[in-house]
Amino acid sequence: MNLLAIESSCDECSAAVLKDGELKSVVISSQLIHSEYGGVVPELASRAHMELIVPVVEESLKKASFSKEEIDSVAVTYGPGLAGSLIVGISFAKAFAASRGIPVVGVNHMEGHLYSAFLEGDKPEFPFIALVVSGGHSMLIHVKEPYSHELLGQTRDDAAGEAFDKVAKLLGLGYPGGPVIDKLAAEGNPKAFNFPRAFMNGESFEFSFSGIKTSVLYLLKELKYDPENRDDKLVRDICASFQAAVIDVLVAKTIAAAGKFRVKSIAVAGGVAANKGLRTALQAAAQTMGAKAVFPRPLYCTDNAAMIGIAAHFKYLKFGMASDLTLKPIPNLPLSFLN
Repeated sequence: MNLLAIESSCDECSAAVLKDGELKSVVISSQLIHSEYGGVVPELASRAHMELIVPVVEESLKKASFSKEEIDSVAVTYGPGLAGSLIVGISFAKAFAASRGIPVVGVNHMEGHLYSAFLEGDKPEFPFIALVVSGGHSMLIHVKEPYSHELLGQTRDDAAGEAFDKVAKLLGLGYPGGPVIDKLAAEGNPKAFNFPRAFMNGESFEFSFSGIKTSVLYLLKELKYDPENRDDKLVRDICASFQAAVIDVLVAKTIAAAGKFRVKSIAVAGGVAANKGLRTALQAAAQTMGAKAVFPRPLYCTDNAAMIGIAAHFKYLKFGMASDLTLKPIPNLPLSFLN
């Protein structure tokens, strides 16, 4: 099966081509304009998708050496995400499918992240624990077999990636905040400040990162921090201490879940999965308990169509094509759909 996949849930316009689950090409066009506003502006995102989606799809087909006539099915993200952005991707996917008389399958964006570890290289073995950490989500999922998921816990407030972005904004480091905090943290002292680790007692797999963000805010007020005249050493130490607190929580809960369900594989996905500190800490912790931690390479941690394509591949193998041309966007697609 030759599959064209489309992802347009937020500010990344992406298309990919897969053949029998093997990735042949992926094109990702990032919308840099949002950096001026410190976050994604929905109206600007949807307009950019309308301009980008045709050339992005054409480029993905060209890179894969496929013609439109060789595509057998189309997969597209239908939620969760920004309504306007989702509409652009879904409308294109349905028009492409209708013109070719081929099926279209809707994919939950979080399912895409969940199966991104299967795109290349070392892959997790079923059953496994998946940690999905991004700007909007922080979840622990027990993946028993393809498309058999149990949601163990999720964030009660800020997601991990959201906390990174908000702390970076407080420090005057720009948007997105994750990459720059990760870089500065490597040069700082992770024990300089003792930020809170929420829900670390008991067997809860829930997350909460708003307390860490608030603690950074109070510290900066106490220090009378000025982003325009900042002390570089202080910033590095704050980044290192903040990141260490977030990583401690993510690693502890993931390892606890792996131990409880006696799995030997852990998959980590989402934008925060590109964090070098998290990768190092979780791989070391997994090795200690005799398990392996699998991370997609950074390109596949952020939003991309390749992950939508591999999720659609697993979905097709289990259910067949499950959508039709009545597919509609669901911006708040419930996480319970993963169960």
